[in-house]
Amino acid sequence: MKKINSLLAGAMVLSAVMCLTACKEKVEITEYPGYKLLWHDEFSGRKLDETIWNKEVREPGWTNHEMQAYTKDKENIYVKDGKLVLNAVQHKLKSGRYWYTSGKVQTAHKKDFKYGKICVRAKVPVGQGLWPAIWMMPTDEKYGNWPCSGEIDIMEVLGSQPEKNYGTIHYGSPHGQKQGTYLLKGTNFGEDFHEFSIEWEPGEFRWYVDGQLYYTENTWFATSRGGEDFEYPAPFNENFYLQMNLAVGGDWPGKPDETTDFTKSRFEIDYVRVYQKASYNENVKKPVVEFPKPDKNGNYIKNSNFKEVHPLDGSKNWTFLLANGGEGSAEIKDGQLIIYSKAAGFVDYSVQLVHPKVANIKGKKYRIQFDAKASGERNIKVAVTAPEVNWIRYFPDTDVSLTPNWKTYTFEYEMTRTSDPLARLEFQLGKQGSIETVYLKNVTLTELN
Repeated sequence: MKKINSLLAGAMVLSAVMCLTACKEKVEITEYPGYKLLWHDEFSGRKLDETIWNKEVREPGWTNHEMQAYTKDKENIYVKDGKLVLNAVQHKLKSGRYWYTSGKVQTAHKKDFKYGKICVRAKVPVGQGLWPAIWMMPTDEKYGNWPCSGEIDIMEVLGSQPEKNYGTIHYGSPHGQKQGTYLLKGTNFGEDFHEFSIEWEPGEFRWYVDGQLYYTENTWFATSRGGEDFEYPAPFNENFYLQMNLAVGGDWPGKPDETTDFTKSRFEIDYVRVYQKASYNENVKKPVVEFPKPDKNGNYIKNSNFKEVHPLDGSKNWTFLLANGGEGSAEIKDGQLIIYSKAAGFVDYSVQLVHPKVANIKGKKYRIQFDAKASGERNIKVAVTAPEVNWIRYFPDTDVSLTPNWKTYTFEYEMTRTSDPLARLEFQLGKQGSIETVYLKNVTLTELN
């Protein structure tokens, strides 16, 4: 018995379940070691339980330039077959233009809590411009308005990239953020239901998909717009509430297009379960962040000469990214990094090559240098950005004109902002009026003093 008990105590998830009765049906609720069920909703009734949920009403464009209006209408928010459905609807005006309505629910002042394990099983809609999300906001903005008092994103999936899930926190002034991603292989989050969960503790967040840990974060800051600093783990040491919505359009996903099928634009939620430990130790200290070190020549770029051939999927140094209608591929070959574009997309970063974790230290000067050419005349952009600080530019987006002949390009800048260990070098090939193939070699970002 002692051996069995020790194994059970060490298990991540107990195989045993507790059965609750709801609407004359047995509902299986998974138990987790050290946690007790705080509240849950299995959506087993005929309508939304408004002792838990508020239906939020908003006009189009209220945030992120989103196109939908959030309503209380039954066509936008309803419970059916044990699922909560948030449904985006396309309406056609006499002018021929379209407008959109959708659903958003949240638990503000009904189910607010501090720390816990939040599990949501859901299936997302697929389609350009659709943006389902499961996220949390502070009940009281103790540290100032957004993002100073924090935001916790458990799940965000773009309908145009339904195989990829984002987990993110937002905080501070200037706006900081940390983000992890989870990629399904051979399927997407619109094919079936998946459980999205997060463990929120003092000083640490852990994100999961179907019980698999994919991202852990324990560094952030809390600063008001007036410059007042607050002690870690602020701002994530206050009550938050849960919300779920299906947005249409907006800055990130872009607008719907003729391929978006609004007969299938349903965000379905099977259950929401919130667990909590009996107590939490809030006496935590912020981890010390180590700054990347340059090589002996002061260069921060790894594999500068592309002698090492590796996938460009983020597992190594260089990463190739597509978004917002961009199509293409990239490879390291013969001492070059080659980017093949098939579609330019809607924004500069629709086709993008990045090198992360490039330290930029306040007061230091830096030189960006690279050799480049293209299969035909075209432009690209180069920049040094701050993915953790609202994508501000340490070196601004700068046009580079390429020709079929190799040329060396050199740019210099001084870091004038707060030192950042997680800046990144970017080459942007989207929306440049051309899809000519781009070749790069000998890429360096060198500290000069």
